[in-house]
Amino acid sequence: MTDMQLRTMASDRERIDLKVITSFVAPGARVLDVGCGDGALLQLLEEVKQADGRGIELSQKGVNEAVARGLSVVQGDADHDLATYPDDAFDFVILSQTLQATHNPRTVLEELLRIGRKVVVSFPNFGHWRIRGQFLLNGRMPITEDLPYSWYNTPNIHFCTIRDFVNLVEEIDARIEAAVGLYGSGRTLNRSLPLTLWNLIADQAVFLLSRR
Repeated sequence: MTDMQLRTMASDRERIDLKVITSFVAPGARVLDVGCGDGALLQLLEEVKQADGRGIELSQKGVNEAVARGLSVVQGDADHDLATYPDDAFDFVILSQTLQATHNPRTVLEELLRIGRKVVVSFPNFGHWRIRGQFLLNGRMPITEDLPYSWYNTPNIHFCTIRDFVNLVEEIDARIEAAVGLYGSGRTLNRSLPLTLWNLIADQAVFLLSRR
């Protein structure tokens, strides 16, 4: 990834992870975006990487918006519908900002690795120092720019830190091929930094995984 690409990413703080994900995907790849929302990422992948994209989205509103973009998206649930896909059906399977909202994250991740030769996962880091500070100082569930929900209306079921995710990847015997930690206004953390610092500083992370 070039310095120019990083500066361009930094100009779009809202969903900087989508551009990092796009950088991981090979040109012309067959892609499944699980929890694709309104199809913004699929559209970006088709435009930038000429990907052959498909999507699954739980909400009917998201499906309607994605189809209105001319995308191939069906209504489905990551917790239940991934089992219907055959092994190695896609070159890349993407789960963007959705893992923490699934009921069975381990099962979902194992299914992603089964149906995709490579898997890209992005998620907010609940181990960030600002979140820890809100717990410590206020004694309340944290609300941040990346986690803007109150405890009673959050879609997040399983609160996951970067260290938690890395441990899960090791448990299911998958391989981390690349990783990007994001903080501040779209800045990236050096991969050589200790995991403890990633877990403390990164607002969110993007991982590229494969089977061993």
